[in-house]
Amino acid sequence: MRSILFAVAYYAISITHVLAAAVAALRPGRGAVRRVISRFGKRMVWAMRVFAGIRLEVRGRENLPQGAFIIAPKHQSWGDGFCTFSQFDDVAFVTGDHLERFPLFKPILKKLGAIVVDSCGGPEARNALQTAAAQAHKEGRKILIYPEGHLAPVGTRFRYRSGVYYMSRDFEMPVVPVATNLGCFWAQQSFWKKPGTAIIEFLPPIPTGLKRTDFLTRLETAVEDRTAELVAEATGRPVTPSVLEIPDAERERAEAKTKETEAEPAE
Repeated sequence: MRSILFAVAYYAISITHVLAAAVAALRPGRGAVRRVISRFGKRMVWAMRVFAGIRLEVRGRENLPQGAFIIAPKHQSWGDGFCTFSQFDDVAFVTGDHLERFPLFKPILKKLGAIVVDSCGGPEARNALQTAAAQAHKEGRKILIYPEGHLAPVGTRFRYRSGVYYMSRDFEMPVVPVATNLGCFWAQQSFWKKPGTAIIEFLPPIPTGLKRTDFLTRLETAVEDRTAELVAEATGRPVTPSVLEIPDAERERAEAKTKETEAEPAE
């Protein structure tokens, strides 16, 4: 019953705020649409608590540096964005271009100054990421990016991508890793919700100046180790390291490439 009630609230809140944001996007500046989207995130967190029984506990606020910085969370649930976004007033978030396919989203994302990149990746996506991130940095905004680029089921992880490293290096912005166990209560895009206390925890920032391999290792270790501890806290089970998975799209591309190689005639 909780899941049904939350689904009704989810769509009601989403539709009303998207319509309000579309109207706000017609006004000059980002202020109006930013306030609507900020309220959207807070209302969704409220609905999670009231209808789904998922209370949000935020830890580690003392680790947030002053000024602009990059937020790099674990991505277990569709609700991650609402929970993280609700903690800040003005965030430039990185998203795949799939969101632009939803009605009214494209002008809203543009007015928000969202960093929209090609979901397939590649050099063009990296260039677009750097260009949009440069504008966000110029405006002194915090940047939210999910380093894995995919929703990871609880207990799994995907390869951490290097885009967050290049943003940190190029703009000399510290990176705040974020661990969570929200996926224990709202798994990926699942309709079904479980009541309980979900935690997001801001971890000590990673300073600039590290080499790429050292940075990514440090980021992944911080996020995955603490996430495993938070999952154990939520489930009452022993701490279990996450298992590396390969996204379906990457697996399919690798299999197709292998087949093409095997099909090539020998010289």
